[in-house]
Amino acid sequence: MNKKSPNFFSSAKKTFSKEIDSLSRIPKQINKNKFNEICKVILNCKGNTVLMGIGKSGNIAAKISSTLSSTGTSSFYLNAAEASHGDLGSLKKNDILVILSFSGETEEIIKIFSACKSKVNKIISLTGSKDSTLAKESHFSLNIDISEEACPLNLAPTTSSSAMLILGDAIAISILEARDFSPEDFAKNHPGGKLGKSFLKVKDLMISGPRLPIISESTDLRDAIYEISHKGLGLTLIKNNKNKIIGVFTDGDLRRFLSKKVNIETIKIKSLMTKSFKSINQNFQIKNAIDQMNKNKIYSLVVKNEKNQVVGLLRMHDILEAKII
Repeated sequence: MNKKSPNFFSSAKKTFSKEIDSLSRIPKQINKNKFNEICKVILNCKGNTVLMGIGKSGNIAAKISSTLSSTGTSSFYLNAAEASHGDLGSLKKNDILVILSFSGETEEIIKIFSACKSKVNKIISLTGSKDSTLAKESHFSLNIDISEEACPLNLAPTTSSSAMLILGDAIAISILEARDFSPEDFAKNHPGGKLGKSFLKVKDLMISGPRLPIISESTDLRDAIYEISHKGLGLTLIKNNKNKIIGVFTDGDLRRFLSKKVNIETIKIKSLMTKSFKSINQNFQIKNAIDQMNKNKIYSLVVKNEKNQVVGLLRMHDILEAKII
């Protein structure tokens, strides 16, 4: 007799339902005053906010620490097992220690708790039992009541891990908002990520200074060709006798004029340049520049400062090289 094939998705739906049901009750379980006080303590911390755990709780603690770090709160993760073998030395008197243990009785943590308490400013615990040793001995404690795990054996940490995670996220985001943490701040902490890079400013990627191709309006076409080729940016900026940028001349313009068989020795760039060119402020975000380039079907933007002075050039090529899009 053939064994019936397992219905994986049916099992998955039960897991979704159990976890969502349990997690939806968390806001009603959390003491508002305690939560606010804990957030204030972390917000005003003069040292690091150190997350500690072991096993599944350790994995969640590491993730929460990463979220805090990326959103403006100086933080690192400390494995409880490693802490008892010398890593406690990383704790300082101005630090806040946040310990995750759903049982609140994790042996490796209880064993080093007194030593931790003597080294840091305050200890915060996130547990599943207000009567646990950890909850009672911590300076502050938040406790979540999970009646059962999503695991049908009620053994594997599932709902409890998810609960710890969203509680940590709630703390991190509450502190983020209190700091008025901006997209620009996020970008500074994520220079290697696509999302963070999209919040970089134009001035962070623009070409400026000696690398900019600039010629006088009285320059002949031959010398303009040399400047475009020498700087290798596909265009040159044109300035008047007051050093103000009054136009641009691109290699596309060059191809069009050469097809008309103009005399490159005598014709001046002033009569060939494009006087009306697209520009962007240096403090705009890169994503604004991308939108403008796409809208106007162009690949370069002249960059200006607050005084409407040209200070650089931004090319789609540089945006692509930075792997922003």
